[in-house]
Amino acid sequence: MYEQLEKLVARYQELEQLLASHAALHLDKSNRPDVTGHEQIVDRQLYNKLAKELSDSKLVVSLYREYKNLLKEIVDLKVVMSGKHDQDFMELAQAEQKTLAKKKNVLQQKLDKILAPEDKDAGRDCIVEIRQGTGGDEAGLFAAVLYRMYSKYADNKGWVIEPMYSSVNEAGGIKEIVFSVKGKDSFRCLKFESGVHRVQRVPTTESQGRIHTSTATVAVLVEPEEIDLVIEPKDLRIDTYRSSGPGGQHMQKTDSAVRITHIPTGTVVACQDERSQIKNKAKAMRVLRARILEVKIEAEAKRLSSARKTQIGTGDRSEKIRTYNFPDRRVTDHRINFTSHQLEGILEGQMDELFEALLKAESETRALSR
Repeated sequence: MYEQLEKLVARYQELEQLLASHAALHLDKSNRPDVTGHEQIVDRQLYNKLAKELSDSKLVVSLYREYKNLLKEIVDLKVVMSGKHDQDFMELAQAEQKTLAKKKNVLQQKLDKILAPEDKDAGRDCIVEIRQGTGGDEAGLFAAVLYRMYSKYADNKGWVIEPMYSSVNEAGGIKEIVFSVKGKDSFRCLKFESGVHRVQRVPTTESQGRIHTSTATVAVLVEPEEIDLVIEPKDLRIDTYRSSGPGGQHMQKTDSAVRITHIPTGTVVACQDERSQIKNKAKAMRVLRARILEVKIEAEAKRLSSARKTQIGTGDRSEKIRTYNFPDRRVTDHRINFTSHQLEGILEGQMDELFEALLKAESETRALSR
């Protein structure tokens, strides 16, 4: 623990120096006409990233410095107590020794809790993709139920949802929908939703009252920041075409839909929700960046296979993670053996109990892997 903390203090001091020099350099660049607006934006983004890292480290560095000072006090007190003193002095010294020992234990517990490895992306915004799985039109209707559930939960948390792409089936269900979620701890909670969601219920089209099983898949991606991932324009192929579906005369006359292909990875993203081609392109780029970043993260996780031990489940999108059983009003998360009989409440966005159980299980798993 001490080695890790010493590195953190050294990094904290380095950040203080970097920010001081960066501020002076930024001031110089802002007065130079040869520096482009894009360079200034990237420069400001780097400064903000370093400032956030410094702010995030401040508490633990402060606690560790307090802890080291306390250790010095304990050593100094032992040295003093090793000499010859009267009874009253020794009693006072022993009482002080107990007080310092209690403070030491409290600080150790705080440092242990802070240093417990957590997801570095926990505080980020995210992009969520929901697709109908097996089950035909019923799967699309279930995908729509999931979208409504997440929308309700986001409303409860004060998060902002921004639709980015959607496609419906003939029954009015969702073939695919992509949306961003912005708000405090949005990725921290929603990251658990990646995987296969299964529903068991009687479809509205079923005349015999038989229970059908359908699925929908969910993927939750970190919303990348500009500095996280650099995509070269030469690696992109951008196609425009006419939007399909509702939109009136405007949609019929303009090629506002955009499809972007990232040539090196073969990743393809389309967006047609906006009337403006520029806005569709901007949304498509956000999704593209998120998907490419996820591929990089997954590749790194496979390379460092031990990191998988700290995850709830495998993180594989093909993994069945949860079942929504309508006849029994039951929701079961198979990764942590969590069952709730509050199906209606969960579908109305009352998901705090479920996410608290998942976060607790994740914390326990991480602690065991240390």
